[in-house]
Amino acid sequence: MNKYFTLFLSFLLVSVSLFGQETYYPNKHKENTSSQTPRLTQDTVQVIDTTKTIRTTGELQKTTLTTTSVKDTVVYLANDYPKMSKLDSLWKQELYNSNLFDTIHKSVTELTYEPVEYVDLPTDTLKARLKELDARTPFNVEYNASLESVIKNYLKNRHEHLERLMALSKFYFPLFEQELDNQNIPLEIKYLAIVESALKPRAKSRVGATGLWQFMFGTGKMFGLEVSSYVDERMDPIMATKAACKYLSNLYKVFGDWDLALASYNSGPGNVTKAIRRSGGRTNYWNIRHNLPRETAGYLPAFLATMYIFEYADKHNFKPRVPEFAYFETDTIRVKQMITLDQVSEYMNIDIEELQFLNPSYKLDIIPFIKDEDYVLRLPIDKIGPFVANEDKIYTLAQAEFDKREKPLPKYYEANDRIRYRVRSGDYLGKIARRYGVRVSSLKKWNGLRSNNLRIGQRLTIYPRRPVVDKPKSSKPTAAKAVTSNSEMYTVKSGDTLWSISQKFKGVSVENLKNWNDISGSGIKPGMKLKLSKS
Repeated sequence: MNKYFTLFLSFLLVSVSLFGQETYYPNKHKENTSSQTPRLTQDTVQVIDTTKTIRTTGELQKTTLTTTSVKDTVVYLANDYPKMSKLDSLWKQELYNSNLFDTIHKSVTELTYEPVEYVDLPTDTLKARLKELDARTPFNVEYNASLESVIKNYLKNRHEHLERLMALSKFYFPLFEQELDNQNIPLEIKYLAIVESALKPRAKSRVGATGLWQFMFGTGKMFGLEVSSYVDERMDPIMATKAACKYLSNLYKVFGDWDLALASYNSGPGNVTKAIRRSGGRTNYWNIRHNLPRETAGYLPAFLATMYIFEYADKHNFKPRVPEFAYFETDTIRVKQMITLDQVSEYMNIDIEELQFLNPSYKLDIIPFIKDEDYVLRLPIDKIGPFVANEDKIYTLAQAEFDKREKPLPKYYEANDRIRYRVRSGDYLGKIARRYGVRVSSLKKWNGLRSNNLRIGQRLTIYPRRPVVDKPKSSKPTAAKAVTSNSEMYTVKSGDTLWSISQKFKGVSVENLKNWNDISGSGIKPGMKLKLSKS
């Protein structure tokens, strides 16, 4: 019997090596093993290596197959070819830690509209293509010299950036198109998210606008996007897209013109109506552009240029890479108790960067469990089954880890759109305004101030542009403990977050890291050096 079983097991090994997929087989001592569900276990493992040789693209490669024997389960994991694995990790780094947001924001605010020499796109050809585009979209895509300048500038100087955005769009555009179609909004609006955030769900502007669609805190709350100490729904791709569609639909009802709706999405309806008045009642975007704020003046040209380049990408030799999985190849699971992305990464053998990419709305990489809230974990669809099959064990292990923590997790608090601020020694209106991303004139208006004079202890009402989380008052103020001199600087690694770094050093909080390193949002990049103390 053992002889035949050995032959059978050898056959299974060969099958796994051929398909190169993660496969689970129950232990041979169990009966009716084909119907049993594999379970996670913490028992000691025994490792057996077998190797095989494969030929791809004319190159000989070697793949190591690791066989891991566990108490209840035998798990076969295919180890990747090292060189290819390294290349894939670089691609993931590009995908999950994109710096395109800063680049595209700068390109919009610094447009000059000067003539650009680009021989690969003659003016007559551009005019003909814009005419085609104008005929099939509800936007005013008529040719003008300013638009030609932006398009040629992007083609000449931003080819690589646009190619990377095209790769990201393969993941996000199907999601956008579904919701745009549901709300009867032009599908071309999907290009707006590129201009707004460079398709970075955790993008945060200098004034606090956040997410793929760059919602300010107050506007996001108007459209149902909540912010708490754990969750920022402005960074949730689905929820933020639904809210953006509602907002744009409302703006279109006001102006009856999609060009003006986009302009008001960027700078507010008030600035657009003022520009119309100053232009003598004209309502064509190109006729009021000179009376709009500088960023908004470049906003629609950047949107139209992006739309042109994406629609005619094949004419300009763009060859974007395709992401490892598409949006429809993912699914969600409603969590049954608090769990961290680090724990999911460990138990499910998924890269932490991949989990952060799929679950961007969890600010601390922690999914809370709150009564009456439907917080979900998004996973690649091939990981959904294994998670559900093992979820009891996963939650047990996660809870055991929480119970052993020396440093407790932060409590869940809702963010406020209004705060009461107590004036301290050294405060002045300009300093307070900068701290909360508001204007001095607004501070004076909210508090009925006729001068700039303040007194220590005075209470001010503030509606911050950035959300502020109310925490319970403590009878004893706590101060961060000094970090030893040999660890005053920390080099950010791939997959790190401010939260995960704070957990590595006793007495260091996320707020400490932000203050000591002048970080306004939560974005950090591998290789960045962070101070771990005031000094």
